[in-house]
This record gives sequence, structure tokens and C-alpha cells, in this order.
Amino acid sequence: MRALGPLMSTALLLTVAACATPPPEAPAAETVAERAERLTRDLLLVDTHIDVPYRLGEAMEDISQPTESGDFDYPRAVAGGLDAPFMSIYVPSSKENDGAFAFAEELIDMVAGFEARWPDKFAVARSVGEVRAHFAAGVMSLPMGMENGAPIEGDLAYLSHFYERGIRYITLTHAENNHICDSSYATEKTWNGLSPFGREVVAEMNRLGIMIDVSHVSDEAFFQVLEVTAAPVIASHSSLRHFTPGFERNLSDEMVERLGENGGVVQINFGSAFLTKEANEQSRDSFAARAAYAEENGLEEEDPALEAFTDEWWEQTPRQYASIDDVVAHIDRAVELAGIDHVGIGSDFDGVGDSLPTGLKDVSHYPNLVAALLEAGYSEADIEKILGENLLRVWREVEAIAGADG
Repeated sequence: MRALGPLMSTALLLTVAACATPPPEAPAAETVAERAERLTRDLLLVDTHIDVPYRLGEAMEDISQPTESGDFDYPRAVAGGLDAPFMSIYVPSSKENDGAFAFAEELIDMVAGFEARWPDKFAVARSVGEVRAHFAAGVMSLPMGMENGAPIEGDLAYLSHFYERGIRYITLTHAENNHICDSSYATEKTWNGLSPFGREVVAEMNRLGIMIDVSHVSDEAFFQVLEVTAAPVIASHSSLRHFTPGFERNLSDEMVERLGENGGVVQINFGSAFLTKEANEQSRDSFAARAAYAEENGLEEEDPALEAFTDEWWEQTPRQYASIDDVVAHIDRAVELAGIDHVGIGSDFDGVGDSLPTGLKDVSHYPNLVAALLEAGYSEADIEKILGENLLRVWREVEAIAGADG
């Protein structure tokens, strides 16, 4: 019995110690919202189309601080986890043959000024390597894309100039046919696709390492670009025509499939008119009313009276808004048609006015989209691709092809 005493004492001590020190509690499981916040914070988030420069050209604000208008400023971008917003150097179609080069230069100067004024917040990014370095340093990258090739003004040397200034994609045209190709919005086409000069532009962009953006181009121009290009291409701010029948500005199923075969990526536009049939039809009605009013009153496109008419039309018309689920539906279909490696985000923030989906009203709201993707069953690896890695892969391939040629 004495021999058992020490064993019994040891057991008693262990029991007392266990009671005195309760086991640690298991960590609480993340909610979907918390997981979405973590992913947008930890993953590199690229948005290929934000119209900040044109917006500020009309009404300047300090975007390093919270702004009273617009969809983008630095505090909201940080809250949303945005790391590399492509600044759109948007040149209106009216500038074709009327100062397009100079207009683009002013907006590029503006973006360079963001870096000069707030170097602790912004840095112009000219390569994938710089984007990753800025991300590691906690500085927001500002790569640039030119929306509309009008500033090339028929001179391939201007492409080299814009590359040196930091332009890393060019949307070949915008709302009207230009000297490079036809527009999806034009009812009558000039070139039935690319112009002869446009084919030279595609080849030179490949040589320099500028991504080719097929948003806004006509269907014929799209397919001709894919015939000519040696590099994958992007649709920087487009969605899928399946959901907006007859809207040529969006990509057809065949176009999405071909974009995937090309190795490219479609960056989904958040504008409601790009997302649902109902919002698209309403948008077309507004443009038709605007065009009729302009013709009746002999007004030019940028006349303040025409803008006032448009504002009044929308005040009298309850707007149809898409939802985050509609954005996810476009992503789902792009994945079905082209694969998970060929879809990303090109919101068109600051470019589509008061037409953004509920829950995606500005750059602070990306976590809402990520939460919806998680609820739809996308893995964290899938979401990492959608948020930026797909676009960065394309950009890197374009860089590599240019290096091989050079």
C-alpha cells in the first residue's frame, strides 16, 4: 500500500492542475465577412479601369483624403483592399483629329502628380515587378491604361512615347470609329474591323509590351485583333452579352471563349447597364431620349443644356440597379466559358455615374464582392486569381513577348 502512495499523489496533483488551468478555447471561426476582409487585405487586388483622371479634370479634389464626390479616394481604396487601380487616361471620341495627344498628356501629367504630391501613398507602376514591390512596401500602385487610341494620331512613334510615359494598355477605340478600328457603338462601320494602320498598331504594341484592350471595339475588330496579335489581350472593362442581348459593347459567348484560347482575360464591368437586361434597356432609352433632344434643339454632345436634360430624365425615371449577385453571375459564366484563369475586375468606377450595383458603390466595397464569391463556392485560390493574379499573368506574358522581340 505504501508503494502506491506516491502514484496516487501524482494522479491527484495532475487532476488538481487540470482543474486549475482550463484548456485554451478554440479560435472562433471566421464569418464570411471577416474572411472577405482578410482576403482583400492580404491578396493583391487589381482593378483595370478607374476613371479618376477624367473626373478630376472636370472638378479637382484631393484624393489623398476623403472626397465629397466620386467613387475613388485613397482612404476608401485602402478600406476596400485596392492595391493597383489602373488610372484610365480617357480621351473622348470628340478629340479624334482635335487635340487627342495633348489631352492625353495632361491626364498622364495629373497621375504623375499624384505620385509627386503623395509619395507615401501612390507610385506609378510600369511593370508587374513594380506592382509587386509597391504591394510589399504598402504603397498603392498606379499603372495607367489609355482609353481610346485617338492620341496615337496615326504615328507609331507616339506609341513608344506613351509607353515611356507609363501607359501599359490601350483601348483601341471608344464610342466612335477612329483611325485604328471600328467601335461597338457605331451603327455604321468604317473599316469592317481594324484599319490597315490598326494592324500596325497591334503589332507595335506587341513589340513594345503594351497590352491590347478590346473593350469598346466592334465584333469584327475583336476577332481581327486575335488574328494579328502575338500576345494575350484584355477586355479591361467589359461584361457578358449573354445577360444583355443585343448590346455589342459586351462580349458574346464566342468572344469570351476565344479570349480564353488567346490566354487573355475579361475584366468585369460593374455598371448596371453592363450587367442586366433591364438596366441595359433603360440606359438605351436614356440615350435615345438624349439624342432626340439634342437633334430637336441643335445641341452639341457636351452642351450643358443637354446634360441638364439628361439629369432631369433620370430624376423622373426610377433607375434599375444591378446587384452583387449579378456581378457574380457574369464571373460564373466567364469561368464556365473560358476558365478560372481568364476573368478579373474592371469596375469602371468614376466612369459609369450613378449606375453601380447595390453593395458595390465605391472602392471601399470590394470585400462585399469577395464575400459573395465565397458564398458562391469559390476557393481562396480562385479568388486570388480573380482579384489580380490573372491580369498580372497576362501583363507578364506581354512583357515577356516584348522582351523576346527586343
